Amino acid sequence: MSGLTEVRGKDQDSFWSWRSLLYQFASRIGPEDIRAITAMAYAEMLEAGFTRVCEFHYLHNAPDGRRYDDPAEMAGQVVRAAEEVGIGLTLLPVFYAHSGFGGQPPAEGQKRFLSDVESFAELLEDVGQHTVNQHDFVLGIAPHSLRAVTPGELKLLLLMDKAGPVHIHIAEQEKEVQDCLAWSGARPVEWLLHNAPVDGRWCLVHATHTNDQEIHGIAKSGAVVGLCPVTEANLGDGIFDGRAFVSHGGYYGVGTDSNVSISAADELRMLEYSQRFKTLSRNVMTGEGYASTGRSLFEHALAGGGRAAGISVGLAPGNPADFMVMDETRLPEAAAGGDRLLDAWVFRGKSHVISDVWRRGKHVVEGGRHVNRSGIEARYKAVLGTLIS
Repeated sequence: MSGLTEVRGKDQDSFWSWRSLLYQFASRIGPEDIRAITAMAYAEMLEAGFTRVCEFHYLHNAPDGRRYDDPAEMAGQVVRAAEEVGIGLTLLPVFYAHSGFGGQPPAEGQKRFLSDVESFAELLEDVGQHTVNQHDFVLGIAPHSLRAVTPGELKLLLLMDKAGPVHIHIAEQEKEVQDCLAWSGARPVEWLLHNAPVDGRWCLVHATHTNDQEIHGIAKSGAVVGLCPVTEANLGDGIFDGRAFVSHGGYYGVGTDSNVSISAADELRMLEYSQRFKTLSRNVMTGEGYASTGRSLFEHALAGGGRAAGISVGLAPGNPADFMVMDETRLPEAAAGGDRLLDAWVFRGKSHVISDVWRRGKHVVEGGRHVNRSGIEARYKAVLGTLIS
């Protein structure tokens, strides 16, 4: 959908109008389509500096809402795309049952996402059949949001997976905060911290609209905040209070969410610049002990991202040999390397700085391009042409 939603509608555009277009687009995607689209996105991620993706996977059902003969058909296509491209995968099947707080009936556009507790348990089991030969695959769960899952359902979901990552969208929009207050008398993050065992395996995606007590509570819990700064800017979500969160020692990672732009550097730069807009100051996300903002952003996002993905990160015995090479000739001012190189990569905003990427010791990006880009891109363009015709 990148580039297809930047036309003003009759009314004021918002996250909610964008979501309606998303539902229309998603209703047309079949199993082979999702594999082609996912492979293209994953190839671009590797080219842009991501070696692992946490896939918040929505599409489970056929376009008419019925389950496929294999309930994990769509998830299996995502797994195969990741295997084909060579990116690490943490798969997070989404549990989505309601359209609003208090168990409101789902909307028509949500029928491809829907599960009940029993069918979701079957889905998790069936995903295993598609991942038998995956070396470092991680399976977690994603109760979509407090809008889409009831308290009782959330408790049952957590019993299904007591060790893997748990990702949940929360407090992305002001409307969500107001609706949660009307339903429970508490703000979304406030409610979650008091009613769920939030700890280091949780990732609270967005957490944009939070107060000081909630910020402190997330940091104290050890949960990661999953920030998607480019998407949050594109949708007009708001600005997370990064300065306060870092001051409390909180963990954060970054992701591309709607994939309007796929670039690790873009996400980190947008994160820092959003904080500068908010605080009217510079070098806001430079954590204690750091002189370089680029290095602070990179290392915090790496640590938080690994935590959210359920993996250990860094070049160390037992870890995957995942690393990238930057072409210093494209950043001549950073010839000294080290912190200066990271600062230039994040803030200069120049494309194609990453020349090569290895994933599990395999050379997957050469000269700035995925080694199989031509075939992946051809399949993607064929699918896209059909979907937007």
